[in-house]
Formats: sequence, C-alpha cells, structure tokens
Amino acid sequence: AVVSTQSTGEVFDRRRELQLNDNAEYFFDNLDRLSDPNVNPVQQDLLRLRKKTTGIKEEIFQIKKVPFHMVDVGGQRLQRHKWFKCFDQSVTSVLFFVASSAYDQVIVEDKRTPRLEESCNIFDTIVNNKCFKDVSIILFLNKTDLLKKKLPTSDFSRFFPQFKGDPRVIKEVQDFLLDMFDNVRRNRDRALFHHFTTATDTKNIEYVFSAVKDTILQNNLRQLMLQ
Repeated sequence: AVVSTQSTGEVFDRRRELQLNDNAEYFFDNLDRLSDPNVNPVQQDLLRLRKKTTGIKEEIFQIKKVPFHMVDVGGQRLQRHKWFKCFDQSVTSVLFFVASSAYDQVIVEDKRTPRLEESCNIFDTIVNNKCFKDVSIILFLNKTDLLKKKLPTSDFSRFFPQFKGDPRVIKEVQDFLLDMFDNVRRNRDRALFHHFTTATDTKNIEYVFSAVKDTILQNNLRQLMLQ
C-alpha cells in the first residue's frame, strides 16, 4: 500500500508544514479498498470527506417538528465580507467551529499566521459584535480525536509558550484553548456555551446537537418572554 512507504510516512509526519488535509491519512490507509471499482463506501468514508465552504450555504430542516434554518459561511479571509449578508435580526444563535488540532499550523492565505490565533481573532469580532448582543454563542472546539493523537508528537507549549500545563494531557490543553477564546469576550454577563467535539463520531455529534438544539430553543423562548 502507498501509505506503508517510508516517503509517504515522512510526508504525514510533516503534514503541518504542507497544509495536508486531516483526512489524507485515512484515505491513504484505505486506498486499496477504495480503489476497488466495486467498493461500497462505509459511513466513515462519507464522514471523512471534506468540501471547502465558499460563499453562503443554507439548509432548512426539522427536528421533532421544530424548523431550523442553518446558514454556513466560508471561513477563509476572502469569504468573510459575505458574512454581513447574514447578520440581521433573524439570527438566533451562532455556532462557531474551531479545529483544535490545528494548534501547530498556519493559515493558507499568508502561511505565517497561526490558525488558532486567526480563529480567536475572528471569534473576537463575532462575540463582541453588537449585532449579536442578544444571540446565543456556541463554541465548538472540534477535532478532539486528532488533537489527542497529535499531542504526544507535537509539543503544544512550543506554539503557546504561555501554556503552563502538561502539553501531553488533553484536558489541560482543551481548558487552555477554551480560556483563550472565552477571554476575548467583553460582555461577561452572557454565558458562553461550549462543546468539545469529534465530527466523525456520530454518537458524540448526536449528543452535542441535541444539547445545542435545547440551547437554541431556550434562548428563543427567553427572547419571546422579554418582548
């Protein structure tokens, strides 16, 4: 198999320098099976697929007869000017996703700015935006599985010298990242909801989304009572 060669293994070891997608190793590991013309994809194959969000994507669906209107916006720098088309009074919740495993990577646009620093700056502009003063903000520190796998070989404290915990203990790293994002909030009277997630773990996402649904509905009810 291709992934067993020494050169391919070295590429994966240096993936943070090469902007290699997180799912590349999975597909190389399963290359023989997936290259079969008669392959029948399994659930994990589909969950590992990636498609960059460009522009504004909208989906309307129902959960237990409750309608949800979800708007997905691209996170790249060139896409952010389009966000303002979505910033109106109809927004009831903002779901902000962070790839926690990207702590040792830089953004594609300038190949210099750390990804988590960029994410935190974006979060700052959103959580402190007057358009969202009455909106529930839900922070997802995603890719927990990849973070756990990366910590033993990529020293977290090298990229965050202010971190004083054990760089190999995932809970200490996650608590640090949560505090980093939480500290940019100016309005301390409003709660910040957060979840540590693994998007490819369907049970984890099912549990988290149920909690998110309840948060959104409770916030909407609260707003109606204040009107």
